[in-house]
Amino acid sequence: MFIQTEVTPNPSTLKFLPGRVVLESGTAEFTSAEEASERSPLAAKLFEVPGVVGVFFGFDFVTVTKDGGDWAHLKPAILAGLMEHFVANRPVMAENMSEASASGDEFFDEGDEETVATIKELIETRVRPAVAQDGGDITFRGYRDGTVYLNMRGACSGCPSSTATLKHGIQNLLRHFVPEVEAVEAA
Repeated sequence: MFIQTEVTPNPSTLKFLPGRVVLESGTAEFTSAEEASERSPLAAKLFEVPGVVGVFFGFDFVTVTKDGGDWAHLKPAILAGLMEHFVANRPVMAENMSEASASGDEFFDEGDEETVATIKELIETRVRPAVAQDGGDITFRGYRDGTVYLNMRGACSGCPSSTATLKHGIQNLLRHFVPEVEAVEAA
């Protein structure tokens, strides 16, 4: 088994491509070893590597976030954990857990349903695929008074360039197609 790695815009996060489906649908994010031990055997295994503080699963990738330390020392242990897990055909998620693609309920006014539908379509078709290339995910959280609230996860969460991505990239895109949008904020 060969696992490719890619750098992400977030220097604290690496993207690992095992060459197979990681999650059939949705995404899953883990920010603690305790949370991982309850929901995902693979995430729990990766949290055993000293310095790992975040694990994110996409369709065909895993991103791992570190807290300090050098990738040269962490990467071999992470690769070994991924390889051992996938070669043994172990489940990525615990049997009683399903993938989660968003945290919390969405919020918007009933009168904004058409605007929100357009915003969601743009995010799904134009934004999420690009963000997934960088090892993260971005989902709609809400819309109120001209402001779109988005949830950034994986490599995007805590990335130094995430504010620029939101303000210059996504905000400009949404404003172009949806004149009612005045701003984009991280939720």
